[in-house]
Amino acid sequence: MKKVFVLAGSDTSGGAGIQADLKTYQENGVYGMTALTTIVAQNPQNEWAHDVYPIDLETVKAQTSTILDGVGVDIMKTGMLPSTDIIQFAADTIDRYNLDAVIDPVLACKGQDEPVYPENAKALRDILVPKALITTPNLFEAGQLADMNNITTIDEMKEAAERIYELGAKHVVVKGGSEVEGDRAVDVYYAGDEFTLLEHDAIDTPYNHGAGCTFASAITSAVVNGHTPEQAVYFAKQFITNAIEASWKLNQYVGPVNQYANRNAHIDL
Repeated sequence: MKKVFVLAGSDTSGGAGIQADLKTYQENGVYGMTALTTIVAQNPQNEWAHDVYPIDLETVKAQTSTILDGVGVDIMKTGMLPSTDIIQFAADTIDRYNLDAVIDPVLACKGQDEPVYPENAKALRDILVPKALITTPNLFEAGQLADMNNITTIDEMKEAAERIYELGAKHVVVKGGSEVEGDRAVDVYYAGDEFTLLEHDAIDTPYNHGAGCTFASAITSAVVNGHTPEQAVYFAKQFITNAIEASWKLNQYVGPVNQYANRNAHIDL
């Protein structure tokens, strides 16, 4: 069984972060191991506000050694990284262990449009994204990485993808989803040649918690299972579409995507 090293945050409510990653790997026959970088707790006394508790670098290093020195992996995936030191550590780890890496450049919790750690946008842009085999920013993250604001159109998504590619990432997926203009959920894939649009009818649901993490982990699963990055992106688009279509209400604030919806689905590559 292929093994993935996930360097990311923990979502206490179970819908996103490493919890979403591990569910996705399980559905795709991949074994995931996690080094936690931060813990996010949702506050029911404050309308589900996200309280973020970073984990210190030495603890992150100890977890990483367990995984990489004690076991070994086939690929790496990152999520929320709470400090420039941990971003640098992630980049150094990719180099030291010669790992392919899927970089999900998480800068804000779901429903927020300000970085949890503003200084991290520059560190991701300068240090980590250039080492990505594939990076998967959403519109807000793409704007931060590409030094653009208020991305709302497909042309702007293409420009952002090209700028991020020029940073050094080999494959870029800018996730527009249903937030771009029009009635289609659109993502833009770019690998230095031509732009590819991944489209699907927008799904009318407020329950999409964990969609970004699940999408990046589905890409990681497909790559480590032997598919090309482009094939992996197509696979992940279908995987997350199925998961969103089967999403459900967790409480009055949020509902997670449903990775298990893919158990009986046939995804063509």
